[in-house]
Amino acid sequence: MKLATIAFCGAVLTLAACGTTVGERAATGGLGGAAVAGPAGAIVGGTVGAVSATQ
Repeated sequence: MKLATIAFCGAVLTLAACGTTVGERAATGGLGGAAVAGPAGAIVGGTVGAVSATQ
């Protein structure tokens, strides 16, 4: 379970970095999160993507 959590976080952070706008990063983070962890992953991935675009 710990390995799955680490892999999920790594995938979300990697995919959240794709794109140049807030919308693109939120979308790619949401899709990556959904692929890894379903609906909850989509929420987390989208949030991480949106936040990473503002930095």
